[in-house]
Amino acid sequence: MKDTMNIAPAVIEARGLNLVFQTDDGPVEALKDVNLKVEKGDFVSFIGPSGCGKTTFLRCIAALEYPTGGSLTVNGMSPDEARRSRAYGYVFQAAGLYPWRTIAGNIRLPLEIMGFSREEQKARVERVLALVDLEGFGNKYPWQLSGGMQQRASIARALAFDADILLMDEPFGALDEIVRDRLNEELLRLWARTEKTIGFVTHSIPEAVYLSTKIVVMSPRPGRITDVIDSPLPRERPLEIRDSRAFIEIAHRVREGLRAGHSYDE
Repeated sequence: MKDTMNIAPAVIEARGLNLVFQTDDGPVEALKDVNLKVEKGDFVSFIGPSGCGKTTFLRCIAALEYPTGGSLTVNGMSPDEARRSRAYGYVFQAAGLYPWRTIAGNIRLPLEIMGFSREEQKARVERVLALVDLEGFGNKYPWQLSGGMQQRASIARALAFDADILLMDEPFGALDEIVRDRLNEELLRLWARTEKTIGFVTHSIPEAVYLSTKIVVMSPRPGRITDVIDSPLPRERPLEIRDSRAFIEIAHRVREGLRAGHSYDE
C-alpha cells in the first residue's frame, strides 16, 4: 500500500476551476473545469492561443481575478490568504519600472511597503541584483538599460521579498530572439539557484519546452487544459538541447495538443 503520509502537499492546486466574466454583451466563460496540481520546485509553463485563459489562471493564483466555481489553493491557503502571506512574486509582460526611481529604488519599493528596515532593504537589493547579474546597475535609471536588463530588474523586484513562488506572465514576449534565448538561460540558472516554484505564461513552444518541468497546454476559450506534459529533459539544459530528439518529440506533443484544443471550439 502506498504511503500517503510522505506525499508533499501541492503548492498550487486547482479542482474543477471555472471563471465566468459578466459583460455588457453577456457572460464570457474564461476558464472551464481546470484541474491542475503544481508541486514544490516545479517550473510550469502555460501555453495556448490568445484568449485561452493562461494569464487569467495566473491572475487567479495571484488573487487578481476570482474564480466563479471550483476550488484553488496556494500553499494550502486561499489565493487571498497566500497574497497576504507574501507567498509569491509576480512579473508582468512589461517591466513596469518607475522611470523616476533608480533600478535599486524600483526593487526596494515592495520592501519599503512591507516595512523592512533600511539595512535589510539594502542587503536584499544587493542580493537580488547579483542573482540577475545586474551588479553595478543599481544607481541607473530604467531608461538607461536595455529592454532585457529592465526585465531582469523586474524579476529582481519580484524576488526581493524572497517568496517561494514566482509567477511570470510572458516576461520575454516583447524581446528579440537573441535576447530571449539569453534570458531563458539566465532564468534556468536563477531557478536552479533559488529552487523556487515558477508558473510561466508563454506563446512560444520552444520556450515552454526548454524551460519547463511541466507544460500545461490549454484550449481556446473557454480555457481548458488539453494536456499536461511532464518533461523528461534534465534540469541542466544548454540551448543545444533544442536540437535533441527528446526536445523535438516534446515540442511535437505540445503542437498536437494545441491543435486538439481547437476541437473544443463552438
